[in-house]
Amino acid sequence: MLQDYGRMAYVAEYPQTTVRRKQRRAWLSSSRLWVGLSLLGLLLAWRGLVAWQQYPAFVLPTPEAVASRWWQELTQGALLQHTLRTLVEALGGFSLAFSASLVLGYILAHWHWLDRIVSPQLAIVQAIPIVAVAPLILIWVGADLWAKLLVAALVTFFPMLSSVIVALRSVPRDIREMAAISGANRWQSLWQIELPLALPGIFGGIKTGLALATTGAVVAEFIGGREGLGALINIARGLFDTPLIFAALLTLGLLTFGFYQLAMWLERRLVTWE
Repeated sequence: MLQDYGRMAYVAEYPQTTVRRKQRRAWLSSSRLWVGLSLLGLLLAWRGLVAWQQYPAFVLPTPEAVASRWWQELTQGALLQHTLRTLVEALGGFSLAFSASLVLGYILAHWHWLDRIVSPQLAIVQAIPIVAVAPLILIWVGADLWAKLLVAALVTFFPMLSSVIVALRSVPRDIREMAAISGANRWQSLWQIELPLALPGIFGGIKTGLALATTGAVVAEFIGGREGLGALINIARGLFDTPLIFAALLTLGLLTFGFYQLAMWLERRLVTWE
């Protein structure tokens, strides 16, 4: 009997599921098409501007010169080495910031009196440009991997902290009170009630944080580093190798886009009820 009900529910659900899948595929196809067309238009405009103004390569190289330089650095292995360094620094800084923002965000979301004390200080620290703070970190920690991780973590920490606080406070109070009445302790309420309901908001901070993590890593490499895409841009600037600067920027953009896609994929897997 139960199997019959299950089969009937499946048959009733199947057409709607199929329609939703077709709509989603159609939407994805159209968005990819527009993205491809906009990129093609940008490349054509870039190429047309260089041909029109007759810019030399050290001022504005052509797209094909950038592509050739990018491929040359990739096949020689230098670009991959610098990219891996930036990848490690960005992911390491993001991991540090994400862990700290979860812990501190939970505390500030539940203890409002502490939030009123700490939030103004955090706002002051956030207002200081990371370019001004990074030299101090390099002096205190040294120009090694840890300094780059800390700079990347500082850049990503505040947006994720704000997202965690807002997401946790958006959980309806009556649901939390119902869980407490049912005997759930603080850990069970967090793990089974608050965290799942706050996930969509937290993922908003994760996507922003991952995009900013590469920025923080590159800023640290600009100031004191011999490896990484920021260091590569510094080297190329000293040599007036503008195509190499564009190649490094292109790689940086692809890296950030990959981070964003990874966050979107994780969100689709974990937040299945929206």
